[in-house]
Amino acid sequence: MKDYIEERTLEIGKYIIKNKSTVREAAKVFGVSKSTVHKDVTERLENINPKLYQEVKEVLEKNKAERHIRGGNATKIKYKSGK
Repeated sequence: MKDYIEERTLEIGKYIIKNKSTVREAAKVFGVSKSTVHKDVTERLENINPKLYQEVKEVLEKNKAERHIRGGNATKIKYKSGK
């Protein structure tokens, strides 16, 4: 694996843990696609830094469990501002 990919993967993992961010938010900050971020933190990070991988995995699982709530709130805001 190329050095810059390993470096990016570690930086994304640290960012997600520090900010409790979603894959989408991390992708915007790092200027890469959601698919790239997801591949970095679910596949590559496990081989590079297993401890960091476990921490990121916990944040992503929490985000996944809460996503229906965020979606509902976004819809609520959308329709409140339109009226």
